[in-house]
Amino acid sequence: MHPVPPTHYLALDLGAESGRVMLGTLHGGQLRLRELHRFPTGALPVGGTLRWDLPRIVGALKDGLAKAAALGLPIRSLSTDSWGVDYVLLRDGAPLDLPHHYRDPRTDDGLARAFALVPQEEIFAQTGIQFLTLNTLYQLHAEARERPEVLARAQSFLTIADYVNFLFSGAAAIEESNASTTQLYDPSARAWSDSLIAALGLPRALFPPVVPSGTRLGTVRPGVLAGDWSATEVIATCSHDTGAAVAATPGEGEEWAYLSSGTWSLLGIESATPLLGAEALRENFTNEIGHGGTIRFLKNIVGLWIVQECRRAWTLAGNEFSYAELVEAASVPPALRSLIHPASVRFAKPDAMPEKIAAYCRETGQPVPSTPGETIRCALESLALFYAANVDRLEALTGRRIARLHVVGGGSRNTLLNQFTADALGRPVLAGPAEATAIGNLLLQALALGDLGPAATLADLRQVVRDSFPSVAYDPESEQAETWRAARARFAALPVLD
Repeated sequence: MHPVPPTHYLALDLGAESGRVMLGTLHGGQLRLRELHRFPTGALPVGGTLRWDLPRIVGALKDGLAKAAALGLPIRSLSTDSWGVDYVLLRDGAPLDLPHHYRDPRTDDGLARAFALVPQEEIFAQTGIQFLTLNTLYQLHAEARERPEVLARAQSFLTIADYVNFLFSGAAAIEESNASTTQLYDPSARAWSDSLIAALGLPRALFPPVVPSGTRLGTVRPGVLAGDWSATEVIATCSHDTGAAVAATPGEGEEWAYLSSGTWSLLGIESATPLLGAEALRENFTNEIGHGGTIRFLKNIVGLWIVQECRRAWTLAGNEFSYAELVEAASVPPALRSLIHPASVRFAKPDAMPEKIAAYCRETGQPVPSTPGETIRCALESLALFYAANVDRLEALTGRRIARLHVVGGGSRNTLLNQFTADALGRPVLAGPAEATAIGNLLLQALALGDLGPAATLADLRQVVRDSFPSVAYDPESEQAETWRAARARFAALPVLD
């Protein structure tokens, strides 16, 4: 019997802070990764708005693909994942302008404007999606109010990752995991919510076909990339990065939750059906679609954005710290001295993050952090306590016992946050893989192509993850248990401020 040769795939992984082109090689039941190209993404200020510099991002992806072509390897397929909710307005297949960034202020009053037309309860019943002003619903509603002439010219829209897949394949469709983030998609009917689209006055013709995770879109179009890519397929895996990351979460059984930890923290469970009741609405949880039609019942939490913005503020002030230096500095100050509530509106907005943390502590009568170490410790401990509070809510809403938490994504490398989380939860945390999004993207390609076996499932994919990327365990420190129990009570009493 001849040995099976290695198989190569490419993940085009776009995050809110950086993008990468990752080579995945599957051989002998294990996946190996190689980062070929990394580049910043980030917001671009344009005339008082925040945009994504889409031409630069696409150019950087093409640079990464040129590096892949230079390796001379047979590339079986490629797929793009990205953050959700943002989109490209298209006419004749070309973008009409630079896409808006989800933190653009045009949607600040979006909830009230939408609720004036459609009751909040009805929106949740139709979509099951958490209410965040950045959702596509409020962005498109803002387009209809403020830029009707642009919306009138648009023939369709595509979410960011699906636009890149379209650029390379010519197939214009939104993959279901990304469609579900828009708050305009019905996870029960598995279709766009026509009644909601009509109530908001949005053109129905804008909404493209939706395809399931694992859809083979076709081969790379001739001439779109330098070199011969005629044998390389473009696959819509999970276009939403969290969907890809959860697919690669190495959980077994049912008594586990996931935390996809990065700029955002996405904390939740996998469910067979959406949870659309009044309790889920009140707690502002969300039902996003994952591979195979699974439901990611989760909470969006502001996440390591707070740390990223602190670092950016200090860099602008002439004090450049690495993330490792900030974590080291945060390990020194006294424990649980000052806490913030990460759900406060101020922490979702850019700029002056250390000052915002200090102001929150001052307004709530707590010691004010005065050093970078104290500030980052406050942020990390507060995030850990928020995670614990939401695990409690998950158990109450679902009736499911959560015995362990799998932390994946870049935040899984933050050893201090992982330990804080285990202590706050009082149960084990299993960290890794850090590159879960790219891994999920790559292995979903392999699954779609039959390369994991003709009858392989998501469970088989996760076995490859466990075999390839061992997790690191963090157990709660028993001597700290009472201190963290008291901190949880303090955190529960904190206000959510503007």
